[in-house]
Amino acid sequence: MRLRYLPYAVLFFLCSEAFAQAKKPVVVFVHGAWGGGWAFKKVDSLLSEKSFTVYRPTLTGQGERVHLANKEIGLSTHINDVVNTILFEDLKDIILVGHSYGGMVISGVADKLPSRIRQLVYLDAFVPNNGESVTRIRNIGADGLREMSKDGFIIPEWVKPGQQPPVDVPHSLKTFTERIVLENPEAKNLKATYILTVDPGKKASNDSFAASAERARKRNWPVLQLEADHNPQWTAPVALAEMLLGVINER
Repeated sequence: MRLRYLPYAVLFFLCSEAFAQAKKPVVVFVHGAWGGGWAFKKVDSLLSEKSFTVYRPTLTGQGERVHLANKEIGLSTHINDVVNTILFEDLKDIILVGHSYGGMVISGVADKLPSRIRQLVYLDAFVPNNGESVTRIRNIGADGLREMSKDGFIIPEWVKPGQQPPVDVPHSLKTFTERIVLENPEAKNLKATYILTVDPGKKASNDSFAASAERARKRNWPVLQLEADHNPQWTAPVALAEMLLGVINER
């Protein structure tokens, strides 16, 4: 008699396992300029320990994809990097986290794939309006860009040749000058949260991303404050992971 019911037991087990896998929260991290998916390795492990499924794609020309770097890489290239990660991995019900420049990228991804996204999290990140670029948001003129740029790449002073990976690398200038297209009304209804990182002892109003946090407030998004520098994925990974868990688990 037991043999007759064995296939049903196996089927039930497999269905239960499939259901458990399907219910796992999926987090996709989009790193900032000059960085790579490697930057969120520690936060990835902390969330994975809590049964989250984590993806941290590296944008074209950055991190381990630095060999693909060229001056024609624009913001739309990076948006498509993440869009295709979502489509080819068949991800749904995503918590999409964008750090710094990554805020531009997740905004473009949300415009293209709003039905795949449960929630947006802007981590000390740009919050663009339709038609804006990073240079327009930051009000960086031609002279300012010229000082930071060489041969179509933005190279800040901390990005130096000869360093051993993992390290920041030059970032295509076109990603900062290309204007974003945000025209999908469904994307405007997505749940979003802003996390402003503020250096210990400093005022939030003096933070370089305070204006972006204010934009979030005007959109009626929750704005949280994390005591950390601009890169909490390195300097405060545990505090960041805990804050993300709180944001994600809110209903």
